[in-house]
Amino acid sequence: MASIFITGATSGIGRALSFEMAKRGYCLALSARSVEELEKMKKEINDEHSPPAIAVKHLDVTDYRAVPKALSFLIGELGGLDIVYANAGIGLGERVGKNEFDKARATIEVNLLGAMATIDAAVAYFLKKGKGHVVGVSSVAAFRGMPRSSSYCASKAGIAIYLESLRAETFRKNIDVTVLYPGYIDTPLNQMLPKRPFLISVEKGAKIIADLIEKRVKSSTVPVYPWNIVGKLLKILPTGMVSRL
Repeated sequence: MASIFITGATSGIGRALSFEMAKRGYCLALSARSVEELEKMKKEINDEHSPPAIAVKHLDVTDYRAVPKALSFLIGELGGLDIVYANAGIGLGERVGKNEFDKARATIEVNLLGAMATIDAAVAYFLKKGKGHVVGVSSVAAFRGMPRSSSYCASKAGIAIYLESLRAETFRKNIDVTVLYPGYIDTPLNQMLPKRPFLISVEKGAKIIADLIEKRVKSSTVPVYPWNIVGKLLKILPTGMVSRL
């Protein structure tokens, strides 16, 4: 059976996707910062879907040296991996010039550097294996720098470009690279926001993401419509309009 490694698996999209992939019969390799939550989630998934195998491992993706060790452990537990879904992310909503740089640094470290560390370790394994599928989570926030989201937008734009570079580096090496751009999916990451246009449930978001992974798309918004159109519009909106969003 196919297997997938999901970082940041105990919350939001990571959690919902773990249940969705288990329902589809995938072997799961799950990581997060809380071992307790991972073990609890493992039991819940087994009770609901009885997937072929589940392996869990504590991992903080900003502990960059620990990432390849965690991946190696999970590979050993499952006897291999087919897909790596670099999902772990945060959004702290800091403002530039308001003495909140620690929030900006943390966002970049998790969303960009942590994702890069995960992907780097995955690609090293897939190159040895001779095949694999890397899926990275960007965001519609990557399409345009938004107020009160500067580091989040930067991190998501950065990981999208990193994955595009990876696709070129691994051209004809039997490694698929998918970049996903979720819109507003109902998760703790955005539940404090006053406006969430085109909001969908986390379960629906996970199903769409699972479908896109199985199709091995190169890139896609989530959901495809209306964000495939709205994303293009965001790029050309006047700055005055963006400042009021």
